[in-house]
Amino acid sequence: MAVSVLGTVQLALVFQSCSTTSKLQEGEQLYNGMQLNIKPYDNEKLPPEVVTDLTKAVDVKPNNAWPLITPYKRTPLPLGLWVYNHMNDSSKGLKGWIYNKFVEQPVLVEGVRPEARTKMLRELLDNNGYFGSNVTYNIVDGKNPKKGKIIYDVDVTSPYLIDSIVYLDNSTKLGHLVDTIAKRSRYLQKGSRFCIDSLELVRTKIANTLRNLGYYYFRPEYIEFLADSLITPHHVALKLTFADKTPAMSMRQYRVGNIYTSVLRRSRANPGIPDTLHTDKGEIYVYKPSRLRKNLIPSCITFRKDRIFSVWDMDRTQSKLSRLGIFSNIQLQPVPADTSAKNPVMDLYVTCQFDRPMEATLEANVVSKSNSYLGPGLVLGVTNNNIFGGAEKLSVQFNANYEWQTGHNKGSVFNSYEFGLTGSLAFPRLLAPKFIRRMERDLNWTTVSLGADVMNRPHYFKLADFHAGITYEWRPSRNVLNQLTLFKLTYNKLIHTTPSFDSIMQANPAVALSFESQYIPEISYTYTWDKFFEREKINGLNFTFTIIEAGNIFDGIYRLCGVKGEKHLFGTPFSQFVKGQAQLVYNRRLVRGSDQWLVSRLLIGAAHAYGNSSQVPYSEQFYIGGANSIRAFAVRSLGPGSYRPPKDMQNGYFDQTGTFKFEFNAEYRFPIISVLHGAVFVDTGNIWLLKNDPLRPGGQIKGKTFFKELALGTGVGLRVDLGMIVVRGDLGYGLHAPYYNDTPHYFNIKPKNAFAFHLAIGYPF
Repeated sequence: MAVSVLGTVQLALVFQSCSTTSKLQEGEQLYNGMQLNIKPYDNEKLPPEVVTDLTKAVDVKPNNAWPLITPYKRTPLPLGLWVYNHMNDSSKGLKGWIYNKFVEQPVLVEGVRPEARTKMLRELLDNNGYFGSNVTYNIVDGKNPKKGKIIYDVDVTSPYLIDSIVYLDNSTKLGHLVDTIAKRSRYLQKGSRFCIDSLELVRTKIANTLRNLGYYYFRPEYIEFLADSLITPHHVALKLTFADKTPAMSMRQYRVGNIYTSVLRRSRANPGIPDTLHTDKGEIYVYKPSRLRKNLIPSCITFRKDRIFSVWDMDRTQSKLSRLGIFSNIQLQPVPADTSAKNPVMDLYVTCQFDRPMEATLEANVVSKSNSYLGPGLVLGVTNNNIFGGAEKLSVQFNANYEWQTGHNKGSVFNSYEFGLTGSLAFPRLLAPKFIRRMERDLNWTTVSLGADVMNRPHYFKLADFHAGITYEWRPSRNVLNQLTLFKLTYNKLIHTTPSFDSIMQANPAVALSFESQYIPEISYTYTWDKFFEREKINGLNFTFTIIEAGNIFDGIYRLCGVKGEKHLFGTPFSQFVKGQAQLVYNRRLVRGSDQWLVSRLLIGAAHAYGNSSQVPYSEQFYIGGANSIRAFAVRSLGPGSYRPPKDMQNGYFDQTGTFKFEFNAEYRFPIISVLHGAVFVDTGNIWLLKNDPLRPGGQIKGKTFFKELALGTGVGLRVDLGMIVVRGDLGYGLHAPYYNDTPHYFNIKPKNAFAFHLAIGYPF
């Protein structure tokens, strides 16, 4: 240890003693960082966006800057500069590799151009209403006169405020619309700070609104604000007007004319023969042979003839056609039909080209735990995106997981596995009675599914799961997704058990009840809200809430019929419970314009059985750990609470599950080079029982032991982000296990048992 520390100190001294300015010419000075001193008028706090803009104007980073702590100062060890000054590009071998890998051209004070940046600062302050502010800079030399630090001093004056606003002439329809939009803007109010960026937002808002009201050719630059700061001291008088030479075409309101849609085949070499379909949404030219229902295209076109032509309708039409998933290219081209008419119209030409109808997906993951368990997982899916010609999606998905034991704990026949096959048919519309109101903003989907899963735990049991259901999906707004599973029926069946498993179940009735053969008739609803709050996507939130109820309708029917006691469906008991889960994911971009993110997730879930059931079915209970959870632990290896199965039964007779779940994750994601990204993460959480189980001591949730029973792990990860697919490898390191682990300390996991590696597709959250 002493040798290692001594070596580190010696290395640091070597770097410090090496010159980083030896190759500089006479008069050149190495840029050693900057400091921005902003002195607001009368200690008034500047708006955060103004401070951000001022900082960005001078944010030239020196060589080997601190990436996160203080990016405008150099680190103590400027490796890139040392290589530049003491090696050259003609070096061979190790020196050549070091030069090519680490060399950095010096950033000079002259190259930073502080004079130009002080001018930029003055212009930014003027644009934000701080006229007459004083901006200066000073170059401070360090011990070495060839190194200089730039200090910018900004003395900010009090801001100019909007004193009065003169609007357009309301005698014309266009003038009245512009005035109405402008008056509703929160940026354009008497007493507000004068800001050119705010006026630009007002102009953009006016233009966008007008384009949705039929003025398709109107642009923001056709609106001008004339400003006068001489009428009232320290105030600005504004006048809203149309720009000179505004095209007459942009001031005319267009209505929808004829709509022409061409549906092209995928093969350009053999375009086929067009077939004309006459619909209430215009003429549709379908190039045969192709499979297309007559009403599919009209259901996606939101335009109506003779109505006002709206850009919003163009966006909605484009979105609906894209969500069908059957076209590789979609183009919408508006063309004015008669510009001289008193009431001009705009014809719309829509061109769609078919994509490949079949697609396949493949997901794989591998988990390796230091306790000698190893297992791969596979998800294979095949989809026909246009099975009946109406963009119906027929999908078949096969999933499989296999796990075996290696090393000194290797068993003779350890072959734990799970596999399942699910088929689904999705329709791009609600298959529901006509009186149910449809959401017209986006496509609605109805999905019918049927599937089966088999789980095998060697030496203990084999469990089968059969399920079928129907789900509705619709988007009432851009940021909201609703999913309603109107009905789902699941049948759990223990196919095979061993004497060892049977004896364990006899000793633990609560666990045995969760494994019993039963029907699970469910109704569930999921609400998802997803939004970024800025155009630059700085802060984003994703909130998902799911509620599931099972057996209540059947129980009510049986009660109306006078049936008491345990109730059965087809001779088998059905489960009755309620389950809820909420998840909040927060995304924060740490540096504007960069790909550095801090992503965190909070997840809480609970399930409670009642009525016809005393235990929540095994398949509906919570578990924790694995590639998308607490990555320092294998899946289903924690909980409930501080309970830990006997060593000879761990990962054996039943998976560790519970009826309450809490989990929190935080992950810093950053780019490394090209498509290679890195991550540092911290995960914590556990599962508990809401009802006490004497045979699983420590499993019930209790307030006084809650934080102590949270498992804690950290780790690092590498990701290959190819855009359409992300291949992820995470190495987790366990810090704290919720169960007693032969040590009274908080960090109670031995290093040799602390590592877990996960290979997966996609981000964990």
